[in-house]
Amino acid sequence: MAQTELLSEHMPVVAFTEKAYLDYSMYVILDRALPHIGDGLKPVQRRIIYAMSELALAAGAKFKKSARTVGDCLGKFHPHGDTACYEAMVLMAQPFSYRYPLVDGQGNWGSPDDPKSFAAMRYTEARLSRFAEMLLAELGQGTVDWVPNFDGTLEEPRVLPARLPHVLLNGAAGIAVGMATDIPPHNAREIAAACVRLLEDPKASVEALCEHVLGPDYPTGAEIVTPREDIVAFYRSGSGSVRARAVWEQEDGAIVVTALPYQASGSRILEQIAEQMRNKKLPMVEDLRDESDHENPTRLVIVPRSNRVDVEALMGHLFATTDLEKSYRVNLNLIGSDGRPRVYGLRELLSEWLAFRVDTVRKRLVFRLDKINERLHILEGLLTIFDHLDEVIRLIRTEDEPREALMTRFSLSERQADAVLEIRLRQLARLEEIKLKEERDRLSQERAGLERLLGSQARLRRFVKDEIVRDAKDYGDERRSPLRERPVARPIALGDLAAEPVTVVLSANGWVRQARGHEIDGAALSYRTGDSFRQAARGRSTQPAIFLDSAGRSYAVLAHKLPSARGFGEPLSKTLEPGAGVTFQGVLMGEDSDEALLVADSGQGFKVPLADLQTRAKAGKAVVRLEAGASLLRPVLVARGGWVACATASHLLVLAEADLPVMPKGRGVRLLDAHGEKVIAVASGTAAQSLVLIGARRSLTLTPADRRRFQGARATRGKALPEAARGLIDLSCTP
Repeated sequence: MAQTELLSEHMPVVAFTEKAYLDYSMYVILDRALPHIGDGLKPVQRRIIYAMSELALAAGAKFKKSARTVGDCLGKFHPHGDTACYEAMVLMAQPFSYRYPLVDGQGNWGSPDDPKSFAAMRYTEARLSRFAEMLLAELGQGTVDWVPNFDGTLEEPRVLPARLPHVLLNGAAGIAVGMATDIPPHNAREIAAACVRLLEDPKASVEALCEHVLGPDYPTGAEIVTPREDIVAFYRSGSGSVRARAVWEQEDGAIVVTALPYQASGSRILEQIAEQMRNKKLPMVEDLRDESDHENPTRLVIVPRSNRVDVEALMGHLFATTDLEKSYRVNLNLIGSDGRPRVYGLRELLSEWLAFRVDTVRKRLVFRLDKINERLHILEGLLTIFDHLDEVIRLIRTEDEPREALMTRFSLSERQADAVLEIRLRQLARLEEIKLKEERDRLSQERAGLERLLGSQARLRRFVKDEIVRDAKDYGDERRSPLRERPVARPIALGDLAAEPVTVVLSANGWVRQARGHEIDGAALSYRTGDSFRQAARGRSTQPAIFLDSAGRSYAVLAHKLPSARGFGEPLSKTLEPGAGVTFQGVLMGEDSDEALLVADSGQGFKVPLADLQTRAKAGKAVVRLEAGASLLRPVLVARGGWVACATASHLLVLAEADLPVMPKGRGVRLLDAHGEKVIAVASGTAAQSLVLIGARRSLTLTPADRRRFQGARATRGKALPEAARGLIDLSCTP
């Protein structure tokens, strides 16, 4: 027998795993992550609210320690972790998290900058907010089904009898198994108006309902900048997104942010802006301040560098690159009245909630009607005995079983007989009889009214409508999130930033630095021991600095990202990934259309636009195809319409700039026939500039007239250098 029972418990691993995962999935979906359409609450939230009501923590009651509420909730209804339960309670108490807080907290309940900074539950105190009455007011009036708690010793409500569609008022967010929900908060008066419209016209379209529901209404008061057609679209389908943007104004030339998007942190936003300032992406911003205080909960001050800064463009950039503008997912996924999760459109959601509300009101009225009938039944019995008081007293005094005697003599029911026996002598006065008749007449009128309501669906819907209008007036308020039509925020392109003149200096050992201004003399700067000046390039902070190595590869780094010239700088190998054994030969800056002269020491070269030298690859891009054993010389910018000079240790050749081809990459053409020598240097200048021959001990300047003596055809050797220029090490041109 025991063996048979053991075998009956065996099952394949696949079947067991499938069943276990399915059970877990349904638990997470139905009992943890998704709200119910009736009251808009998840189970833990519903149990916290109910536990607080059982502790008599109404809006006017004295505060009690949060630990008391959490303990009651866990011990009676929600056998899970106290931390998760307390965090759910905190969320319902934070006015910056809930549009209509359900818990009134006292103590440290967190801040918008750090919602998790709340104090422990042994320190904080809480009670229900007045808004929570909307969920609990009808709880004891036969409106909801009751289910056993986890150990079967108590009962808890399956769902609370919400008087307004709370699922839309405070919204919800959660991740279940295979599905999630993201319901934004809304304004109570707008949602109530849409409910009234749907009660009056059950066939009203989503567009008609959106005449009342303008869009989500977040607690922080940021602007909703989502286009109207997009808002209507996600109300129709139940999914989409909505964008919220900070509210700002100008004050004494400064930008003052007065309202932030929902769940945005002011300190985090200031960090994001400061990071851009450190990276020199916001040269037009001079200072940041957080002036938030008790009177001004949100006051972030951004100080432009001057009054010439385009404030609108600056704010557009900040909206696009910081949390001053946030996008929120909308997914109206919740558990319907049938207990199944699904994604609702606005019309379907409100229609199903109204069906829930009408059914709740009907249950409440039926419950009240039953109570009235029960009381009228007892009143009829009491009024019957007032006409025979002497006989009633005699029967009670003389009969062994007065209850049965009264029932037989006056045709009373058991309930009526019990009520007669429980009556006090002072209630037998004439005045009491008058009061009982007045109560009977009043209850009879109320019963007739209830029967008329319950007997007509139209009357019942009008009654529900009147209650919704009244509740919206009592619990609703004005919209906090204004709706504005705004253009899409776009970041400012690097070329549009307020660029500063900079000089990038490259050393012989490949160390780089950048300094503000074009007056910097790179040769006059100090260098590390064993290092020296290689080349300097002048441009703007928003331009890339282009580096060439001896293997013919080019690299590009934005100038503002290079280290400051206050020190020795940093090695380029820290930012880039050059090949083994190569050296950086030079640096160039300029417009994309400017051309560089790239020449190998073998005498071959070509012109290339700077745009073709740019790359995002840290390993660079191959530009010059070198002969075996050849190395790239220091690059120079080409002076268009001018001249190009190439020199070996003994000869010099000057060519017309137009004689050189423009190529994106390759080996180029033969510029100078070196006759076994190496080309040492190249230079380029305009017709009016002189050529400077730099020797080991002295330099020689060739005027435009002198320079013409060295002009020749491409691929020739040129002419011998003057005796004074022997030992040539470099070429340059006068300013």
